[in-house]
Amino acid sequence: MSGRQSGGDSRFPQDWVIVAGGFHDLGAMDRANAALATYLAARGVRVHLVGHDIDQRFQDDSRMTCYDVPRPPSAAPLAESLLSRRGLQVAAQVTSASPNARVVVNGGNCPWPDINWVHAVHAAWHVHDAGAPAWIKVKHRAVKALARRQERAALRMARTVITNSLATRRATIEAGLADAARTHAVYLGSDPSWGPAGAAERAAARVAFKIPQRDRVVAFVGTMGFDLNKGFDVLWSAWERLASAGDWNATLLVAGAGGRLPFWRREAERAGIGDRVKFLGNTPRVREVLAAADLLVSPVRYEAYGLNVQEALCRGAAVMVTSNAGIVERFDDDLAELVLPRDVNGPALADRLRQWAGDVDGWRARAASTAAKLQARTWDQMAAEIVELTAARRPQPATIR
Repeated sequence: MSGRQSGGDSRFPQDWVIVAGGFHDLGAMDRANAALATYLAARGVRVHLVGHDIDQRFQDDSRMTCYDVPRPPSAAPLAESLLSRRGLQVAAQVTSASPNARVVVNGGNCPWPDINWVHAVHAAWHVHDAGAPAWIKVKHRAVKALARRQERAALRMARTVITNSLATRRATIEAGLADAARTHAVYLGSDPSWGPAGAAERAAARVAFKIPQRDRVVAFVGTMGFDLNKGFDVLWSAWERLASAGDWNATLLVAGAGGRLPFWRREAERAGIGDRVKFLGNTPRVREVLAAADLLVSPVRYEAYGLNVQEALCRGAAVMVTSNAGIVERFDDDLAELVLPRDVNGPALADRLRQWAGDVDGWRARAASTAAKLQARTWDQMAAEIVELTAARRPQPATIR
């Protein structure tokens, strides 16, 4: 379907506003919002993007109107406030000129009574910052408390709530943020070009990262901040145990940045296993990382979905992920060995990694059917479901508070 839709087609009002942190391919939420924007624009809709980081391809697209919002460094609450204020202004302007316009906000980032797309539930997402400086702990708790207040205010006024998994839907309802009747789960899509890496691509990726071809490669993709929610500390405990044993022929490839990254680099040198781990920091080369990987490990403490896990599977790697991640509900029944208990610790993870090392090809093969299912669902299918779900619920008039 192409060309501008008629004004009577309630699925495709003339204008849509999307308020999000970013619109690009480097982060899960940002990638999903970019996919929705792309889908709408391809159908002749005028799309208004409000965000901190908007990819140049959207800036150059005549179908898009982009509103860049500053992101002050190390000041997340101020950045959120600026995004919310600009989102409210743009939403009010667009809906005033085009009463049938739809407005999509993300969680607590902008209180508007139309569509709220929830990518994580702060009410269910606790801070895990053991070992962080005292002032960081104070900051984390203050930011989390603010995020929960904003989340509650925005979700309670939303007319339609979209979540990225059934687990996120349950968490939203159980926290009293929205009722079941207006809360719907829509799984994320995938890029069909992110298929399994062939032998040549895998070899080239390992050369690029200077990894011996004979080594197994374990990847970690996630933030390396003082909040340990992504579970790198658990993986590190297991890795130090394995790498120090002397018979562990594997390289850990870590993609992610954050305030605690220098600490982990020092830990690798202190333990004498710097040759068994490569820290890439903030990198746009995740596709290449996953091509090099035999296994992705994601021992998260909270994960609404887990796009990194999905992408690893689509690229042909096996995965280990904790049972509370939303993506686990999409696994085939025979993938029990890929799922870690929620309270997994370093020694238990080390044991699981040794099991994997004894059957690398078997793990990869058993993940193939789930990977094919995930890859078959496109970003356009995700976006189409969101549009269909929201078509029956028309927006209500609203004003800036």
